[in-house]
Amino acid sequence: MKDVASDSEHWAGAAAQWIAWARAPNHDAFWAYRDALADYLGTATGRALDVGCGEGRVSRLLKACGYTVTAVDPVAELVRAAEQAQSAHDYAIAPARELPFENESFDLVMAYNVLMDVVDVPEALREIKRVLRRDGTLFISIVHPLADLELLAETGPNAPSDTHARYFERRRFETKVESRGLTMHFAGWAQPLEAYMSALESAGFAITSLREPAADLREGRDHMSRWSGLPLFLWLQAKLLPFHT
Repeated sequence: MKDVASDSEHWAGAAAQWIAWARAPNHDAFWAYRDALADYLGTATGRALDVGCGEGRVSRLLKACGYTVTAVDPVAELVRAAEQAQSAHDYAIAPARELPFENESFDLVMAYNVLMDVVDVPEALREIKRVLRRDGTLFISIVHPLADLELLAETGPNAPSDTHARYFERRRFETKVESRGLTMHFAGWAQPLEAYMSALESAGFAITSLREPAADLREGRDHMSRWSGLPLFLWLQAKLLPFHT
């Protein structure tokens, strides 16, 4: 599902765990936000690139919205799983920093919960800019900074007060989560919102839309109740600024 040396290695080792975790219905957070994500994206035509596609569930959603979808991930096992599920129209194995596509190839680039797993976010955004059409849209989902603090306080090796004090630092996290008979090892980076905004600005992007979705608790999702009053994710849409080089 993700990027650069250490993180690609982590996700390659956790690929089988992730496929089981992500595909268990109503298991993890995605299912409580799927309908809201579909509504936010709307129906459309054009070419979409799902960066860090994992096992393909966001690619499948983009496909259902009407896009012609290309799914890319640096982990071969995850790309194979996405292809076996017919998640997209085309597939590639590559990291976000080195996308094997021509300039201005896509109308939409989706980076759904992937920038937290990229070591060099500005580098990834510059490469995304290269493959995005000048009038295209970049969609980003990240863990909300408020949720980051909550989750790091619960799972980090340091005391909660110390975790809160380090919000302005870029922090590596690794944690094991066990839920409903499944186990998942997560790893990535937490960083302040300003760091994401600075990276977007330097790549020539401007935020055009922002959402803080609440969890949908229907269909047996009571385990997500804490996220009905606190945002778990932050969704952003961005456009390229005219004349930016």
